Amino acid sequence: MNSFVKTELAARHRASGVNSVFAGVGLSFAEYVFRTQEMLRRVHAGKAELEKIVAGNSPFELLPFAGFQKGKDKPYRRGVLLTHGLSDSPYHMRHLANFFQRSGFRVMVVLLPGHGTQPGNLLEIRWQEWAKVVSYGADCLAAEVDELYLAGYSAGGALSVLQAFQDERVRGLFLFSPAFEITSRAAWANLHKLYSWLMPRCAWLSVNADHDLYKYESFCKNAAAQMYRLTRTLPQQTLAIPVFAVASADDATVHSAATLRFMQRARHPGNKLVWYATERVVQNNIEWVNSALPEKRILSSSHTAIVLPPEDAHYGVSGDYANCLHYLPHDTQSYAACMAPAHEVWHGEVHAQNLKQGLVRRLMYNPHYAAMEGSLSHFIESLP
Repeated sequence: MNSFVKTELAARHRASGVNSVFAGVGLSFAEYVFRTQEMLRRVHAGKAELEKIVAGNSPFELLPFAGFQKGKDKPYRRGVLLTHGLSDSPYHMRHLANFFQRSGFRVMVVLLPGHGTQPGNLLEIRWQEWAKVVSYGADCLAAEVDELYLAGYSAGGALSVLQAFQDERVRGLFLFSPAFEITSRAAWANLHKLYSWLMPRCAWLSVNADHDLYKYESFCKNAAAQMYRLTRTLPQQTLAIPVFAVASADDATVHSAATLRFMQRARHPGNKLVWYATERVVQNNIEWVNSALPEKRILSSSHTAIVLPPEDAHYGVSGDYANCLHYLPHDTQSYAACMAPAHEVWHGEVHAQNLKQGLVRRLMYNPHYAAMEGSLSHFIESLP
């Protein structure tokens, strides 16, 4: 019989006030990185893997490899600002950052307020604080490059689009599992505030052990509410700048059909959508990739699989992290079996159809990552 184990709220599930607002205005990007690293060291002091935690959660910057064209009026021709997703960290953007660096871009990667510290710091966050750090990063990067590009994963994709609508300097977008639309139930997520002061657990959608170094595993209702408000703020007009997007038809976190609609509205003839799905799609400017790889025990792609390659040391094929959280708290027996290294499991998105096949780990890496980079390279070569 399956057992039920309830993880109790702990200190990490309270708001500490650290990194709850963006406080980097007026700082150089290098100073912003340094101060954030110092904050992370204070917050995580005493933890066994402190340097890994700091490195993975810190904003960072990269200079383009030598040999690429310099800017006409500024030091660099092209630059890209990368923004991670909700409950994630800059670690998730590291491989893309390295790719853009190899492709001649000046690269900056930000840490969203409320992240990198403890999940309780999303209890009182407002999405406007996330938008502030993207605007700040765009300003820092625009001071150094002739051509400003924005790239974002999930919530970072939505924030990048919002910035692009407000910022005429943005020359193009790179979007990965962009969060353009989520469940409408999130609109009511903060009703808990009427009673969660008496029952604090009611402020949470999930409460877990938070073992992952680079992502919150506990998720509060306010984070969902703020994400919903951000998506409702996105303009519905068309964008004329080039857009490269990657999405999964099986995405269980965001409504990926909204990405299809966004790309249909976007007007640039060079736009490209890489679409991971188990059913073929034939349409102009859409590159269909069959996401089912039964020989590798992969049922489909997933929201979390897009931006990380199979070689990733933490989330990859041989990584030290497995995501079986969907079995908690009600089915600890399946959770234990799913987590067991020697147990044969499927990988994919955690929706009902996949779960019928047996034990499923949520896919955390992109088996087609190298091909995606190839598509990105072709897109960049086509830029004006």
